Amino acid sequence: MNQPDKEYLTVALPKGKLFGLSADLFAKIGYTAEGLSDQSRKLIITNEEKKIRFIVSKTADVPTYVEYGAADIGVIGKDVLLESQKDVYELLDLGFGKCHLMMAVPKDRKRARLADYANTRVATKFPHIAERFFSQYGMQMEYIKLNGSIELGPIVGLSESIVDIVETGTTLRENNLEEIAYIMDATARLIANRVSFKLKFDRISAMVQDLKTVMGQN
Repeated sequence: MNQPDKEYLTVALPKGKLFGLSADLFAKIGYTAEGLSDQSRKLIITNEEKKIRFIVSKTADVPTYVEYGAADIGVIGKDVLLESQKDVYELLDLGFGKCHLMMAVPKDRKRARLADYANTRVATKFPHIAERFFSQYGMQMEYIKLNGSIELGPIVGLSESIVDIVETGTTLRENNLEEIAYIMDATARLIANRVSFKLKFDRISAMVQDLKTVMGQN
């Protein structure tokens, strides 16, 4: 972190569904900048008056920016945070972006017990989370990492099952898949770089308290 950066608080926001909710929440405590949008072509958007910088990045990259100090704080889903295995502080459950991780299989190939899927292939964006889950049951699985359209895995014969996030279940139903095992809930979390949290403790702590206030947690 170079000297000028100490004047600023740098916030990493994820593109996509969490962006608008995150930006709106920060705006309520005065943390915003002109032109802040996940569609902006500018990579860094700055509020010089309040010494705030926003980095708008791909969701999966937010924990990396925060861990390495390119951002002081960031907003990320608990699912992505756990999967990334990054060494950051988790400061606050922001409560929005709620979903859950689960295992699903084709309805017409459903097996009697979870253990009956041992030693089969799982398509997922979350191989680390999936491995921890199946290890609890002593199940060895083969994990196939996909980055999109996880539901395709069983449909095209790439895997016997999927581990993915679900909000409404509509996509599962449309692809004739059925949830057979719940893994965990996930919501958006505020995270911080460990060094930044110490060097900018007063400012970050005050921001967390302000967020709690507007969220009705105080």
